[in-house]
Parts: sequence; structure tokens; C-alpha cells
Amino acid sequence: MTVLAAVCQMRSTADGADNLRQAEELVRTSAARGATFVATPENTNYLGPHAEKVRLAETLDGPTCSLFSQLAHELSIHLLLGSFNEKSSVKGHCFNTSVLFGPTGVRLAVYRKIHLFDVDVPDGVSFRESATVAPGADLVVAETSFGVVGLSICYDLRFGELYRALVALGASVLTIPSAFTATTGKAHWEILVRARAIESQAFVVAPGQHGEHGDSGLRESHGHSMIVDPWGRILAEAPDGIGVALGELDLDEIARVRRAIPMASHRRLPG
Repeated sequence: MTVLAAVCQMRSTADGADNLRQAEELVRTSAARGATFVATPENTNYLGPHAEKVRLAETLDGPTCSLFSQLAHELSIHLLLGSFNEKSSVKGHCFNTSVLFGPTGVRLAVYRKIHLFDVDVPDGVSFRESATVAPGADLVVAETSFGVVGLSICYDLRFGELYRALVALGASVLTIPSAFTATTGKAHWEILVRARAIESQAFVVAPGQHGEHGDSGLRESHGHSMIVDPWGRILAEAPDGIGVALGELDLDEIARVRRAIPMASHRRLPG
């Protein structure tokens, strides 16, 4: 079985209306090119001042999720809203939430980012996602017509044990919507995305933000949205700027790779 997947590369800002217009255009372009599984990046609907991000946070029935549900239904595709700022009960905080919609527009899965980006990078980049985002606590997978999809977001990429756990839950396709900084992205993005695919023996669908985001505090995002197969080969990669990249997922490849190198039966853990 094969499925044509698309990663949408965006440049979101504090202009929510323009972000959603941009996202809709990219999703429609992907579907028009034949993609039946389309994914947008982290912070699809808003990437601006963090206090505003919390103030503008929406529910799962708000305008952002409603638009994505409608698009999935109209285009008859599986559609991943990479992430949006979801209201939480924690004062001064929202969730960073990824939502997968099925071809009828129904919500198949909701994942709240577990690992929050609190860093001090040597070049001067300092960021505290935990100042405005509450962490999630649950691993999330979703049954689809083309297999089990395991959800994650951006900084999660650095924690290989999360993906091992998703595979243990049956995941054969892993989604990693991101807004990797230009600094960390140049050094680590491709290496980590390919490593997660190789060690998980799964497809990775990793849409990203690209370029400068105005007053977001993130400076600049790396882009290089990509789709990687279970052997670690890059099937598609977006060029610089706003756009889409499409790659065909041959789901039979997962079984072939896992048969050739049966890591699951070889794993030995201390204790």
C-alpha cells in the first residue's frame, strides 16, 4: 500500500488570519497535487509574542481546528494541524497541541507537546517555552487507513525514547511538526530526523517553519521540511521559503526493513 504525503512549510507570524490563509493555500495545493496525507508545522496559526499566544489560545472547537476539520472533509484527506495554542486550565499557560483529522473531518488524535524547549544556546539564543506552555503527559497514536500514526512536536525530536514508545504502540508513521531554530537546525535537524526514522524503522513526516517570524522571539526557523523513509532516505525536502514537498510512503517498506534488521527481537536493556 502507498500513500502520497505532503509537508507544508510555512512562515507564520503574529498575524493569525494570514497564517490560516497561508496554511489553507498550502493544504489545497498539496491535495491538488494528489496528496492524501498533509501536515503543517508547529505553531501553524500563531507565532508571535508569547503573552499574546496565551491570550489568543483556542479550544479544540475553535476557529483553527474548525478550519482544518472542514478542509480535511472537503478534500477527503488525512490532515495534521502541526500545532496550535490550545487553552489550558493552568494560569498564564496554554498547550502546544497537534491534531490529526480524518477524511470525514473527524478528530482522530490530539497530542499535547511533552518536552518543552527551555534552552540557552551558546550563540545567544535563550528561550523558555515553559514560561507560557504547559506540558502534556500522554503518548498519542492514531489508527488510520494507511497505518498507525504516532504524534510528536519539535523538541520531542531529541528524545529517542519517546519514538521507541510510539513504535511499541504500533506506530509506522511518525509526525514531527516543528519550528527548529536556524542555529540548532543547521547542526541537528536532518541528523535527528533521519536518526528517528532509522532507529524506529518508520516513516517520518516532518513539516517545519522557515525564515524570520517578526516579533516571535524565535529569531529565525530552519525550514528544510522533509519526509524520510524507514531506511533513513530523504524522500522529499522543501526548498527555502514557503511551499510544499511531496513524497510517496510505501507502507510495505516498513515490513521489509524490520525483517532485514529485526531490532525489536534484538533489543537488550540492562536490568
